[in-house]
Amino acid sequence: MAEPTDQPPSPSSSSATMPPNDPISLIRPRREPFEYGLLPIPKLVFSDPVQTLIPLKDKLLLHSSPSHRINSAAISESLQISLDHSRLVLDTIASVLHSPSDPLLNASPDEIDSVGVDVHDLILFLYIHSYKRLLPRSHKDAAAVADVWPSTSAFDGYLSALSPLQLVRSNSRRLMPSQADEEAHQLSYLQKHISNILSLLAETVEGEGEELLVLSVDRFEHLGFLVQFGDKGSDGIQLSQHAPFFANSDPDMPAAPVPAAQVLDWILQNIASALEQISERASLKENGPSDPDIAMADASTSSVNKTSFTRGPSYIEGISKSSLVKQASDLKGSSVKVLNCHESVIYILAPLRYATIYGCSDTTIVLGAVGKAVRVEHCERVHLVTVSKRVCIANCRECLFFLGVNQRPLIVGDNHKLQVAPYNTFYPQLGDHMSEVGLEAALNRWDEPLALGVVDPHDSLSHPAGVSDVQTESATCLDPDQFTNFLIPNWVSGEFLGSTHCNPFPLPEAYSASLERNQKTLEEVNQILRETPLEENRKRELSSALHVYFKDWLYASGNIRQLYCLQGE
Repeated sequence: MAEPTDQPPSPSSSSATMPPNDPISLIRPRREPFEYGLLPIPKLVFSDPVQTLIPLKDKLLLHSSPSHRINSAAISESLQISLDHSRLVLDTIASVLHSPSDPLLNASPDEIDSVGVDVHDLILFLYIHSYKRLLPRSHKDAAAVADVWPSTSAFDGYLSALSPLQLVRSNSRRLMPSQADEEAHQLSYLQKHISNILSLLAETVEGEGEELLVLSVDRFEHLGFLVQFGDKGSDGIQLSQHAPFFANSDPDMPAAPVPAAQVLDWILQNIASALEQISERASLKENGPSDPDIAMADASTSSVNKTSFTRGPSYIEGISKSSLVKQASDLKGSSVKVLNCHESVIYILAPLRYATIYGCSDTTIVLGAVGKAVRVEHCERVHLVTVSKRVCIANCRECLFFLGVNQRPLIVGDNHKLQVAPYNTFYPQLGDHMSEVGLEAALNRWDEPLALGVVDPHDSLSHPAGVSDVQTESATCLDPDQFTNFLIPNWVSGEFLGSTHCNPFPLPEAYSASLERNQKTLEEVNQILRETPLEENRKRELSSALHVYFKDWLYASGNIRQLYCLQGE
């Protein structure tokens, strides 16, 4: 099959019926590989993916197990990357895989390497490293959001104006691309490259005097790594059941392989139909009576979940100088995006699959249990408290992360003054939520950050020569003397019953000793106050002074706002 060109090939009309224009029946890109699966490792990005990956696939299949699976050692040798990076590849693929029956999804952290990854999934994972993300979009009311946007940092000088963080904070006031724009961009990428992708999955058979590329049902199912029908993959229905040439085939008698050209025509027709539907929806939105964009300066809790889509992740956008609590019943799906929130405290106490935090500043965010991945990007002075399988931090400054993570925190992009610390809170349903999404409290790798490149090859920016191999600034561990527990108030955690009454993650000795010292100091001060002989009027003066200092602290720290907001809900 030919190299991708600027114009996708035109599908023939004879090989398949045009797909219906029904949102549930439309083909969709799987957002997860594009949003959480791209790694800024130069050796994973190929200038000519097909010419590189076809011989690589043959080599991997030759050295794979009978079930076509390979481990991190084989990946390291084949791609000429370190064992740390090859294990990262395995962990990342596991976090974005599509098939619930794949053994890699159900493997414990210690079993991932022995289980390995299917060669065809690895090849697709490597191919999409040629993908370039959309640039952030401009906000329609830049002046209205100027007062809540992160200010220019003292660190603005490194990589000059080409830094992705500085781009987001530029005078154009840029925001994360909309879900419709991202979906259209991903579909257009697939439209351009699907011919090559199919050639990587196809097998060669002898035809009428020539070789013919065909796809079996098993090979076809690997396309589910990149596309699906409906937002949730039609509730677990296999991709092949949507294809007219494989649908309703008997599992005991698999359908015969199909010519790759026929599959190509069918997919291109579906992509064209989906892109047309997105375009029509965008046109209706532009010509509608109201502007759905959220002006951040006036945003309140009513802005939560405002989106032009009825599917996809829940959005919490534009919260400013406020506090917000969301339980599982308040979210419409298993993913959440927290966008452009400032000087706020946000609690999302729910079991999730994915979470994105983007463009926030001076905000404390508490996430429940996230079973797949958390991505934090373009944030300043954010405190994140979360339990997750993995965390990726990109282009952030002066942020502090209290983590309970089963995999090493990933640090990429242009970062400055990041700190990590052990997980420091709990709420009654935390243990149940962790079990629901498959997280283990016995394993916490919060203090093993893995720093990759300062330049992300998947953004759409140009970068100065010589910086592509520069490693990003890693995170440092929080001084144990600065470590404190984070208390989630009872009215935040709600009236739900749960079995978790303490932090499920064991603390390192230095941090537990610091908490014990602080507790002992508090008890000694209380005892001194109780035993000090004071006249009644002096006791009242002392009590009044303590209340004044505490009130001053509430206002200076901004916690008084949280107190009023949460008690008023």
